[in-house]
Amino acid sequence: MDKLLFYKLLHLFALIVQTAHTFMAFANPDAANRTRTLIVTGIASLLMLVTGFGMLAMEKIPFSSGWVIVKFVCWLGLGSLAGVVYRKAHLRGLLSFISLSLILVAIVMVLFRPF
Repeated sequence: MDKLLFYKLLHLFALIVQTAHTFMAFANPDAANRTRTLIVTGIASLLMLVTGFGMLAMEKIPFSSGWVIVKFVCWLGLGSLAGVVYRKAHLRGLLSFISLSLILVAIVMVLFRPF
């Protein structure tokens, strides 16, 4: 299997896991679920970061390009929201909207990436 394709699949898998567990935290921000949710989202977030930078290195795209910075900010925001919802459960609606917006922007940036 092509190494770049493997990184893309792993990156997308991590995004799906991250998104699912983030929205699980939004649906039920019970303190009993906090540790497991934060572990899973943390591992998925780290996996997204490593595979993302791996793909940048393989395609020789500089980190300083605007496209990469936007994706990095989306990653940073999405990675923090699962933890925030446990402290600010009353903001679940707003946090859900923010996470959906970050995911949408990240997906749109894939379509406009430099070739």
